Amino acid sequence: MTDLNTIGEIGLIERIRQATPASTHPETVRGIGDDAAVFDWGDDYGLLSTDMLVEGIHFDLTYVPLKHLGYKAITFGVSDIAAMNGLPVQVTVSIALSSRFPVEAIDELYEGIRAACEAYKVDLVGGDTTASRSGLIISVSVLGKVPKNLITYRNTAKPNDVVCVTGDLGAAYLGLQLLEREKQVFLADPNMQPNLSEERAYLVQRQLRPDARTDMVHELRDLGIRPTSMIDISDGLASELLHLCHQSGTGAIIFDENIPIDDQTHLAADEFKISPITAALNGGEDYELLFTVPPQEFEKLSANARITAIGYLTADPKQIVLATKAGQQTPIRAQGWNQ
Repeated sequence: MTDLNTIGEIGLIERIRQATPASTHPETVRGIGDDAAVFDWGDDYGLLSTDMLVEGIHFDLTYVPLKHLGYKAITFGVSDIAAMNGLPVQVTVSIALSSRFPVEAIDELYEGIRAACEAYKVDLVGGDTTASRSGLIISVSVLGKVPKNLITYRNTAKPNDVVCVTGDLGAAYLGLQLLEREKQVFLADPNMQPNLSEERAYLVQRQLRPDARTDMVHELRDLGIRPTSMIDISDGLASELLHLCHQSGTGAIIFDENIPIDDQTHLAADEFKISPITAALNGGEDYELLFTVPPQEFEKLSANARITAIGYLTADPKQIVLATKAGQQTPIRAQGWNQ
């Protein structure tokens, strides 16, 4: 039997894709291999994304409020739609739960779901409910759309394109470390109160209630920019960059000093003795956008403080490296199996 760690997430997705029959319907434009499936809707392309959250794997109800969890569940799928340069329209939510959850707990979960639907301007149009023996499981499907001339894939980047990210990276991972530490304190002494100071609020918020960057989709359209490729940063910058480069057949040089990291992330990383660059590369759950643009287009973005150029693509697909100010280059690798 083959261990999943030997092929990783990229290898597993490619294995499934190769074993999947070719589409038989002309409306199916793209299936497995991008942030969302793509369908021909006439003037627009339809987009469909599906995400699953499993208790004990993707969230811990010891410190994750159900309302925040509901909001975050919608954010997962909406972020995938944004990564295709599209905007969400409808959403379905299916849940599997055990009898340990009272009705009021499910009300709280759906309060967060409805808040996210309102924030992203999507309609909750259905779903399913069933029993579970292993805790809470949430499956979210988001339907979106994008004008055909604006659709953005992962496999269309070109050498010399500028690599950009929105927002800052690594904060969600450090927020998780803070919450896990407080959980251990609580387990040792249930009478202890959480010690989450106000200066760490940003990190906790980035973990518990991230926001999908649909705002950047609007800004790119307003600037008349269609990225040459795009992907959302759910599994960490390293993993997403590898996806983009492998599918586009390019390499990349990323400058560590250019990776945007918030001051709070730096402070918390020092406290936990974690490299902030490592947190940004492998932490995940930032839900920012990683995208590429031709060099001549980047000038239109240079005045936007929420967009940072972190490197450029090369013609050598074997060269995907992190460069330091001292001139050293280290191969970028995804850290282990990506959940």
